[in-house]
Amino acid sequence: MGKILVMDHPLIQHKLSIIRNIDTGSKDFRALISEIANLICYEATRDLPLEEVEVETPICVTKTKVLAGKKLAVVPILRAGLGMVDGMLALVPTARVGHIGLYRDPDTLQPVEYYCKLPSDIDEREVFVVDPMLATGGSAIDAITQIKKRGAKHIKFLGIIAAPEGLNALHEAHPDVDIFVASLDEKLNDHGYIVPGLGDAGDRIFGTK
Repeated sequence: MGKILVMDHPLIQHKLSIIRNIDTGSKDFRALISEIANLICYEATRDLPLEEVEVETPICVTKTKVLAGKKLAVVPILRAGLGMVDGMLALVPTARVGHIGLYRDPDTLQPVEYYCKLPSDIDEREVFVVDPMLATGGSAIDAITQIKKRGAKHIKFLGIIAAPEGLNALHEAHPDVDIFVASLDEKLNDHGYIVPGLGDAGDRIFGTK
């Protein structure tokens, strides 16, 4: 059974307050999304396996630990998920990056896939699916379904702000997936936006409307 972790680190909470602010411009918004993703990634990689190696320091030879060669992949859900990639790669620079393009039908609020390109060895990698907003959960559920169809077995979802509806839907649809988010907000409104949320993350990252 996958775990759900809502992170309450003071640095994350401080940065969340800034990105929620309507007066925060795209430049600062992008930087903060990346920084928050970096902090979430730190926690999501806590259980990566280690192996012992021998190294020579300037003082002596000693035994220490390194990552046990596990392959990683970061898969942003386009387009807002792109804002989290650099923050992830700052910690795991050798990770491969895939992309999944989904848009939400404004009438049904259901995701429609228009693009999917993943590493060829996705079945051998631990996959981090990233999207700043987990609203209805439809996009995340569909993205993870597509990744599983291509053989991936170890998947984690990293988001920044989640609505209870989306969190519950994702956990129910993919109970084996660990979910990491920075905030669990109050609810969805009638238009499928998270309340209080921060508006449309893609628009605010890229300066579009």
